[in-house]
Amino acid sequence: MTNPFEREDSLYHVLVNAEGQYSLWPAYLDVPDGWETRLMNENRSVCLEYIETNWRDMRPESLKQAEAAKM
Repeated sequence: MTNPFEREDSLYHVLVNAEGQYSLWPAYLDVPDGWETRLMNENRSVCLEYIETNWRDMRPESLKQAEAAKM
């Protein structure tokens, strides 16, 4: 069985959580609690491009806020 996150012939969603972290997610799976959909039912390359374009800072939101509070 192939990895469901690496299939080029499947549809995917792009998810984001409260920490601003993005995930590629197979469209046939339920969206896990704590995540919301930002892009739906696209091919893998479109989703990965969306993530690359929109997830510019890999730090979780809580870390960014803690660092900003120290300044």
